Amino acid sequence: MPLWRRDVDSSERESRAIAAGEASAEAAAAELEAALAVPPDLTAAAFFDVDNTMMMGASIFHFARGLAARKYFTTSDLAGFAWQQLKFRIGGKEDADGIRSSREQALSFVAGRSVEELVTLGEEIYDELMADRIWSGTRALAQMHLDAGQRVWLVTATPVELARIIARRLGLTGALGTVAESVDGVYTGRLVGDLLHGPGKAHAVRALSAREGLNLRRCTAYSDSVNDVPMLSVVGTAVAVNPDQGLRDVARARGWEVRDFRTGRKAARIGVPTVLGAGVVAGALAAGMAYRRRGRS
Repeated sequence: MPLWRRDVDSSERESRAIAAGEASAEAAAAELEAALAVPPDLTAAAFFDVDNTMMMGASIFHFARGLAARKYFTTSDLAGFAWQQLKFRIGGKEDADGIRSSREQALSFVAGRSVEELVTLGEEIYDELMADRIWSGTRALAQMHLDAGQRVWLVTATPVELARIIARRLGLTGALGTVAESVDGVYTGRLVGDLLHGPGKAHAVRALSAREGLNLRRCTAYSDSVNDVPMLSVVGTAVAVNPDQGLRDVARARGWEVRDFRTGRKAARIGVPTVLGAGVVAGALAAGMAYRRRGRS
């Protein structure tokens, strides 16, 4: 690929990431305006990744399972989605063309469907398949911030409507998620920016912090994935939760705290002694929503 083409592609990706982050922050801020409670600590907050950090497995995969049970697509489609996730977890690298193709397929699935329909399904499927998959240790960390008077947001590539459901059920402040464009309550088949992933999450956290007057040096972020290093790097305290090997290596090099709830053993503690003292994902939305409802007219 010519150098100029790579530069153009990189610039385009960055622009989409910024747009995704700003759209997600705008949606989160709008949701927050409806809240009545005012936290006593207005300049500190916590940001939690969802998949494998707050929840066992990928939230969009659980959502896809629920859709498959409702005949939105077949179990063989679901198996194909699981295989795509497995390849990503093993390979650890993203294929730009593959993600672009999956994204286009995903948007063709949601185009013309109502936001209300997806939200209703999300509520049902959360109760059926997600509620029992929340990591109790991570939830306790989130509650610690809430008890300290801080706001707590989820930050995820999952559709923002589903992310909000998870946040609401956990008693959190709100969620930053991928924003699909809708007009008059119906999805258009376009994203606002791009998937909220990688650098997009960092842009979302920065944008929301600017809107809410947060001091990022007093904020904390949690994730399991090396893909979230950009988000973890913009806050004062970064915590690796159930980390993949890439993130574990980064945490060790940078002195970040590590919490691992997968084996029941005490978490390895690196650097900051207390939190208050200071994949799947990128392709998950696209792959999961790509499987079209069979027999759709």
